[in-house]
Amino acid sequence: MGGVPASSAGAGESAPPEPILTSAGPLVLPVAPPADLDGPAPGAPAPGGPAPGGSASTVTVSPGAAASPDAAPSSGITPNLPFGRPGRSMSNNPFVFGFTAALGVLTAWWLVQAIATASSVLVLIVVSLFLAIGLNPAVEVLQRRNVPRVWAITLVFLGVILVFVVFGLAVVPPLTTQSTQFVEQLPQYVQELQNNPVIRDLDQRFQLLEKLQTYVTSGDFGTQMFGGVLGIGSVLIGAVFNSLTVLVLTLYLLGSLKSLKKLAYRLVPRSRRVRTTLIGDQIIDSIGGYVAGNLIISLIAGVTTFIFLSIMQVPYALALSLIVAITDLIPLVGAFIGAGIASLVGFFVSPTVGIVCIVFFTIYQQIENYWIAPTVMKSSVDVPPLATIVGALLGGALLGVVGALLGIPIAAAVLLILREVVLPRQERT
Repeated sequence: MGGVPASSAGAGESAPPEPILTSAGPLVLPVAPPADLDGPAPGAPAPGGPAPGGSASTVTVSPGAAASPDAAPSSGITPNLPFGRPGRSMSNNPFVFGFTAALGVLTAWWLVQAIATASSVLVLIVVSLFLAIGLNPAVEVLQRRNVPRVWAITLVFLGVILVFVVFGLAVVPPLTTQSTQFVEQLPQYVQELQNNPVIRDLDQRFQLLEKLQTYVTSGDFGTQMFGGVLGIGSVLIGAVFNSLTVLVLTLYLLGSLKSLKKLAYRLVPRSRRVRTTLIGDQIIDSIGGYVAGNLIISLIAGVTTFIFLSIMQVPYALALSLIVAITDLIPLVGAFIGAGIASLVGFFVSPTVGIVCIVFFTIYQQIENYWIAPTVMKSSVDVPPLATIVGALLGGALLGVVGALLGIPIAAAVLLILREVVLPRQERT
């Protein structure tokens, strides 16, 4: 029996292509499957089946074309994959995993170094944002009285600058005067030390005054003196620069606070945006209330101190009251610092005045802690005393005075998120 010709093959059978004779032997090129993935069109031949005219599907090669041995079926070269089948994935390769992990570690280390390098600038930005949020309630109060926001921001900012100017005018002249008086009376102080029996006895035994005179006349004292002066000058210049930077950033942030809030809320998915907006506004209101409440408490402390020191005829009452008001902003220890400075000046007047100052500040601190502060803060920040102490201590350990100032509102924000987000989620699971 003869073989069945290709043209007489059944509709469900595939006719093999005619082999091509090459130097490497006969080569059979595969036939590409139909491009239509949904199946053959009505009346179209089945893949690999005979054409409508009854002829088998074959691959034609132009005469004289050399067939490459790389085009063997085992290489996977097809019209859909002209460069062959892709190789195995290298995602599980140990070398690729190690290189990716090392690259991630280097990137994390670079980010940490960048944050550490820019930490001072980041602190200034955070302080400026904190002040802008704290001053925003005053701006909104003026807006509710039909004052445009631009003019409201201008008035509030001018008030802040006025406070700095008054503080400088009240503190700088007394410091300059007392420093000049100290330099002029320094020889008298040395003479009093020489007349003191204890100092005279120590000088006879250890030659203290002679060593002090030798040290002062040597070059080491001059070098250290000028080095200290230069160090103090650089600190003062840095403080002035940072203050101006904070003022400018606060002004810009206060002006664009609404747009910044909208941008931050748009980063949240739409399904959670409403709840996030409500919680975020509550946090911002808490921070603003905390700053406003602290300013009110400090203002009360400064006015009360000024009245008391004026009655006791303590010199530089205005400067001392401003110092008490500013240090009262520092949580936990600020009130003791201001009271200590004012009481020390009172002891220079007389021991009786110094003791009366200590008694006054002790009584006032009890009134402030148990009556003034709870009354002012009850409508702004609801933070338990333990959270206040922990937040202030952790903030002070991380960022110093700035961290202590930011610790309490941050603690209030964390407690709000725990109460509104974390605890309800835990109850549902």
